[in-house]
Amino acid sequence: MSIQPVVTLPPVTNPRESQWAAWYRAARPRSLTATYIPLLLAAVIAIDQGVFDLLRFALSMIAALALQIGANLVNEYFDYVRGADAEKQAGMGMVIKNAVLTPRAVLYGAIATVGLGIILGLILAALSGPLLLLIGLGGVLVVVLYTAGPLPLAYIGLGEIAVFIFMGPLMVLGAYYVMARSLSWSPVLAALPIACLVAAILHANNVRDLEADRAVNKRTLAVIFGRRFARAEYFALLGGAYIALIILVTVGQMPWLTLIALVTLQEARRLIQLTNESEDPAILHQVQGRTARLHRDFGAAVIIGWLAALLLAAVLQTIS
Repeated sequence: MSIQPVVTLPPVTNPRESQWAAWYRAARPRSLTATYIPLLLAAVIAIDQGVFDLLRFALSMIAALALQIGANLVNEYFDYVRGADAEKQAGMGMVIKNAVLTPRAVLYGAIATVGLGIILGLILAALSGPLLLLIGLGGVLVVVLYTAGPLPLAYIGLGEIAVFIFMGPLMVLGAYYVMARSLSWSPVLAALPIACLVAAILHANNVRDLEADRAVNKRTLAVIFGRRFARAEYFALLGGAYIALIILVTVGQMPWLTLIALVTLQEARRLIQLTNESEDPAILHQVQGRTARLHRDFGAAVIIGWLAALLLAAVLQTIS
């Protein structure tokens, strides 16, 4: 499908929604767990290894959030101009389709936020080392090429893979590298359960939009392989997070107290059941939001468990 010229919409047509509220919705705040959980995981690993740096961590968090918000705005803009929003009944953002913000405003917002992320990334690279440039470049390319360019990742079935890699192992490794200024397998391995769940957030979005995406030839994995495969993939991603956690604890890569994340298993089971039983976009929209909360709660439990293990070790060392 060729990209049609952008038609400028009239200014805000929903007087009940302020411009600030519109931008907040366009940023898709509930999706931002995909950034702050990996960054907090990197921080706790850095604390464990005695290399935590508050200033570098704070700059990393701001840069990563700016890039993700920029990615959300890029997604908003290009899904609109490609017509991918035309058939959607539910979804995050959709501020252009609903004439809350103009396409031009969203495009400028995307440029500003991605630009901020790049500037902060360059500062961090100067402080830490050239490897961050490679990680950051990969992240920026995913941000831009996810829905933009001649072969956008989201339109050729590569969305989940790109998100798994760059918002899982590479994001945690990059944030760790900024503080430690050295490489380690620990952040890469510890990120695997989180990577499964962040990919599940995107996949839940694609399961919800399966029919709408098919209508505009947006070829996500759900569209390419069908609903049965999509349901199996969702199960594999959620199940993979818990299996990876148990394996990593068993082999000593993560403290045993991180197993408190298993308390979220019941919610994962409910979400799998809903995905398997419903094709209603309204219900699957709830599944997408709850998958983001599952990612948040699972990640927070892992982080709290890791910090508790460090505190327990310090107490035992003091007693002995």
